[in-house]
Amino acid sequence: MSSFQGIWIPVVTPFHHGAIDFVGLRRLVSHLLEHGVAGIMVCTTTGEGASLGKHEQLAVLDAVLKLVPAHRVVMGLSGNNLTELMQFQSEILKRPLAGLLVPPPSYIRPSQAGLEAFFKTVADASSVPIILYDIPYRTGIAFEQTTLLNIVTHERIVAIKDCGGNPANTLALLTSGHVDVLCGEDHQIFNALCLGATGAIAASAHIHPERFVALYQQIRDNQLAAGRATFFQLLPLIQSLFIEPNPAPVKTALALEGLIASELRAPMQRASEAVEQRLRSVLSELVHSKEPAHA
Repeated sequence: MSSFQGIWIPVVTPFHHGAIDFVGLRRLVSHLLEHGVAGIMVCTTTGEGASLGKHEQLAVLDAVLKLVPAHRVVMGLSGNNLTELMQFQSEILKRPLAGLLVPPPSYIRPSQAGLEAFFKTVADASSVPIILYDIPYRTGIAFEQTTLLNIVTHERIVAIKDCGGNPANTLALLTSGHVDVLCGEDHQIFNALCLGATGAIAASAHIHPERFVALYQQIRDNQLAAGRATFFQLLPLIQSLFIEPNPAPVKTALALEGLIASELRAPMQRASEAVEQRLRSVLSELVHSKEPAHA
């Protein structure tokens, strides 16, 4: 089993007047650690990694590594120019890390054989574990089950962030014994953990992270009724945070909690006033609801 268990946060990248807000980043990461999350993932989809220059991505990573033990930090690595991707991977790996989160190259839509070759190339060149990021609605390419099962036999590909939307693939991965499954669709966290997922990479866990940690612990310890109750407490929050493109609602919720500003990098836009009002209501209800019992 890999070290990728529990609730991992794909941390947002705070901005102030277009620049990275490192003070806000440090405040947010410290807050998440204080509430028991397993680890931090930087420069992911939620972290607006695609809108950051390479030097900015490394600066965010370095800032997080000053606060978080290396075995609890994962870096997102994505791109569709393989030569540049490998060069950037080499630069990233000069730092200590728990692993890399790697999706297929977007837009190109390679063949299944091309997907296998891509992940073999990245994994062969890596000195740290790889988490395969299956997210076809962003990359434009879906894995066939055979392809996935072939790829995860690589010794360095130890986990998958499962956003594939294919229950048959999820079940095949869970039963294969080759790879740990981390739920990547927040509304599926309860189902996935009950089926045997080792954890989740959850954008919504920025908000009340202690409750997501409690949910994981409850299901891990077979307290299914308690876990179900915690999940249904969290469900209105999860649903509200994905009404508009991620991470706009997450940043708005964090701003309402006073942790960071709600600024995003164009072409992403702040959440609408309607979403902000809904989040105010959901957050108020959560504050007044009963805290879940920790295992």
